[in-house]
Amino acid sequence: MITKLGILTSGGDAPGMNPAIRGVTRYALDKGIAVEGILRGYEGLLRQESILLDQRSVGEIIHRGGTMLRTARCEAFIHEDAQRQAVDFLRSKEIEALIVVGGDGSMKGAQCLSRLGMPTITIPGTIDNDMPGTEYTLGFDTAVNTVLQSVNKIRDTAYSHERVAVVEVMGRHAGFIALHAGMASGAEAVLVPEHDVSLEELCNRLYESHQHRKLSSIVIVAEGAMSGSDVVSYIKEHTYLEPSLTVLGYVQRGGAPTALDAILAGLFAQKAVDCLCQGTVNVVIGLLQNRLVATPYTETDRMHFSIDDNMYNLLHQLGK
Repeated sequence: MITKLGILTSGGDAPGMNPAIRGVTRYALDKGIAVEGILRGYEGLLRQESILLDQRSVGEIIHRGGTMLRTARCEAFIHEDAQRQAVDFLRSKEIEALIVVGGDGSMKGAQCLSRLGMPTITIPGTIDNDMPGTEYTLGFDTAVNTVLQSVNKIRDTAYSHERVAVVEVMGRHAGFIALHAGMASGAEAVLVPEHDVSLEELCNRLYESHQHRKLSSIVIVAEGAMSGSDVVSYIKEHTYLEPSLTVLGYVQRGGAPTALDAILAGLFAQKAVDCLCQGTVNVVIGLLQNRLVATPYTETDRMHFSIDDNMYNLLHQLGK
């Protein structure tokens, strides 16, 4: 039975990180395990920045976006010397295991520490929903709802001015946000990294829609598929339509977590602490077929999940 654990948040912030910190802290304390919060992710490990967490220090954060522990990207952490320095600091604080909340890069950092003898567990937290070992990551539902709210407002203007509204969203390597927000908002088309982009085909679809008296359209573009400005330029050059561009940017990362993200954060936190108590370490907590599971890091490489192609095809069928 461990007596003290550490927790950090790393990489891009995601709604749900604060509820995860709260869940880990309060559930661990209830089991008699002390909790040390590492500030600013792996950078904080190297700077030796940490605070002891208690019931009250994690109060009033479940409804807040971002992360109370702050986060940072740390290029120096790719070097083994830095990783050993981090392990030495954790041991100096009598931390016996580390819980990392973050995305794929954060999990790789956790794997490095585990290879050096520091047991770790990763809780998936990234709005892109693109981590191996889990079908869902904290922050995704909140990000989709943020995009949906924005697209619904943009549609009002597109309709009023009879325009094509191109909305660029996050998703460098995966199109989950674009697809789910597009499906929920009734977008006419989405462009995602998982499917080849044909701007000629897009223009034909938009032109056909306008021929059938649809005088406004929404096109959602994942940043990894193509830049929104390139899409707008092509539409302007090859059609008579009047496109406009909105790049949503970091607004997608912020905001209070949805009920789904807050609930799953608590369940992920409980699963992580229970795993530590049972001696199950060096795993990523995940949601697979609506079941909470803990998958060893060594098995995650074969567990990558892509967008739902049926949903992708259906969106474009319904958007005609």
